[in-house]
Amino acid sequence: MKSNLLKKHAKSFYWASFFLSSDVFNKCSSLYNFCRTLDDIVDDDNKLEVKKKKFYKFKKEFENNDPNNQIIKDMWSIINSENISKKVVIDLFDGVETDLKEKVEINSKKELLVYSYRVAGTVGLMMSKILKVYNKESLKGAIDLGIAMQLTNIARDVCEDKKRNRRYIKSDFSSIKQTIYESEIFYQKSFKSISSIKLRSRFSVIVARRIYKKIGDYILKQKNIENYNKAGKIYVPLFEKIIQTFLSIFDFVKLLFVK
Repeated sequence: MKSNLLKKHAKSFYWASFFLSSDVFNKCSSLYNFCRTLDDIVDDDNKLEVKKKKFYKFKKEFENNDPNNQIIKDMWSIINSENISKKVVIDLFDGVETDLKEKVEINSKKELLVYSYRVAGTVGLMMSKILKVYNKESLKGAIDLGIAMQLTNIARDVCEDKKRNRRYIKSDFSSIKQTIYESEIFYQKSFKSISSIKLRSRFSVIVARRIYKKIGDYILKQKNIENYNKAGKIYVPLFEKIIQTFLSIFDFVKLLFVK
């Protein structure tokens, strides 16, 4: 079940996960299942009150470490084994709770970055702990990578979010482009921190970073809002994933010389 969810909903991460050990992969899958469950609660087609009820029930089960909920049980196992702060998980809950409104509207860059930290920077931080990264600067880099990926998601999902009455950025192509440029800054900031990841897992993160960053390039290729709207959900095609995986070898070598 763990890998099936990852394979179905997170194609870029699933592709990159081939380079992880089975133990690390299983822990990452458990973390993904937890995050996915939270997302599904707020993104399904139920009425807002039903979604709120489900969300607070899941949060309470998490806080009480409910042994009857396997997803929560697996999550607590990771929290304990990897020494993850409960506050980071609560930050994630706070971020997801932002979407539990009839209308979601973010009106400033600061709000956008706070939201991106909560729903994705936190996940980067937890992933780092699974990958045995403890250096403070490197943990900041993991947050940067999470934020970069979330900004990519936001730039890609403007039409989808509009249908859910959510506006994280304006729906013109200029704002979408600006969000991609903003994500580039965070991708760049995250690069050096990858050198703190153990060699066995490092290549997987390099690949995931490259492929996700490439989504932004495919968005920019649309050139205007008409093409963007017609394109639907933008993915990186298989041939491009293969190219980016080979190019990741150069990143891997470059990082060997980063102090």
